[in-house]
Amino acid sequence: MKRVISVLGSTGSIGRQTLEVARELGLPVAALAARSSLELLERQTREFHPKLVVLYEMEAALELARRISDLPVRVAYGMEGLTEAAALEEADTVVTAMVGMVGLRPTLAAIRKGKRIALANKETLVCAGELVMEEARRWGAEIVPVDSEHSAIFQCLQGCRDRREVRRLILTCSGGPFFGKSYQELEYMKRKDALQHPNWSMGAKITIDSATLMNKGLELIEAMRLYHMPPEQIQIVIHRQSIIHSLVEYWDGAVLAQMGTPDMKLPIRYALTYPERSQSAAAPLDLLSCPPLTFAPPDPEAFPCLALAMDCARTGGTSCAVLNGANEAAVGLFLREKIGFNDIPRLVKKALDQVEVKWNPSLADILEADQRARCVVTA
Repeated sequence: MKRVISVLGSTGSIGRQTLEVARELGLPVAALAARSSLELLERQTREFHPKLVVLYEMEAALELARRISDLPVRVAYGMEGLTEAAALEEADTVVTAMVGMVGLRPTLAAIRKGKRIALANKETLVCAGELVMEEARRWGAEIVPVDSEHSAIFQCLQGCRDRREVRRLILTCSGGPFFGKSYQELEYMKRKDALQHPNWSMGAKITIDSATLMNKGLELIEAMRLYHMPPEQIQIVIHRQSIIHSLVEYWDGAVLAQMGTPDMKLPIRYALTYPERSQSAAAPLDLLSCPPLTFAPPDPEAFPCLALAMDCARTGGTSCAVLNGANEAAVGLFLREKIGFNDIPRLVKKALDQVEVKWNPSLADILEADQRARCVVTA
C-alpha cells in the first residue's frame, strides 16, 4: 500500500529525512508544515506539490503565499493551520516531526481522524501519554514510533504473542558528547560543546537533550506510554556505538535486539511502510567493520536530568508535563547562551518543586502545567 503523507515539522532534521524517504519511495505528500523556515518550505512545496502548506508564524506564511502564488497550493498559519494539516482528508499518514509541546494538539487532531501517526514528537506522549493512547484506541488510530529506540522496541515486539511475556525493555543511549564527565566538569560546558553529538545529526534542541540525558528520560516515559510498561521494567544502558538501537528481554531469558547503522531514515522508512519493508539504498550494517560494542550504566549524579525524568515517570499526573515544559524553556535559554549547562537541571527541578501536580489530568490541566513550568523557568 502506497501511503499519502502529511509532514508536520518538514524543515527540521526528521522532516527533511522523511521527505528524502518519500522521494525514494514515490510517496505523495498532501501537506507540509513548519515553524518559520520560509525558504526551505518553499523549495519543498515546489518539489512535492502538497495541497496545503503551513507556517506557524503568520508573517512568514503571508510571505510564502506571495512567493508560491503561481502554484495551486493553499497556505495557512498558526495552531489552526497545524491541526488542519494533521487532519487533512487526503492523507492517511501523519508524520509528527515537530519538536516540543506544540505537536500535541495536531497529533490529537490526526488521531481523531483515525490516521496512522508516524510519531517523532516524543513530547506528545511524555506530557499527555495516557490521554493520547486512549484517544488512539477510541478512534482506531495507529501509532508507529519513529524514534530509533522505540522503533527498535516496536520491531522486537512483532513476534511477541503476549506482552506479559516481556520482562523488560532496554533503551540504549549513546551517552551524548559528555559521556564520562563529572557534574563538576559539566559546569563549564558551552553551547558549541553540547551540540557535538558523537553519532547522530539532529536538531539543536534534541542534541542538547542528548547531552543532558534528558532525551533518554523522556524516551523512558514515552516507552511507558507506548508499550504499557511500568518504569521498573524499563532499563537504560549506555551504548556508545549506536549500533544496537534497543532490546526486549523476555521472561525465558531470550533477548531480542534491533541493530543497524545510526541512520534515522531506517526507522522513518519502517514507520511509513509497516507492516512491509521496502528496499533501501542505504549502506547496510557491516558487522566485520563495526567497532566493538560496549555497554555501561548511566550516571544520574552527573546527569541529574535523567534522574528527574525517572522520578516523574514514577510520579505521573502532570509532573511529566512540568518536566517537559521546564526543560524546553531551559534548553532555549541555554541555546541563547543565557544560562550554563548545569542550570538546565537546576531550573527543571525548581519548576518541579513549585508547580502543583494534578492526577488524571484533562488536556487543559496538561497545557496549564506546561505553561506554569515555563513561567517558573523564565521568571
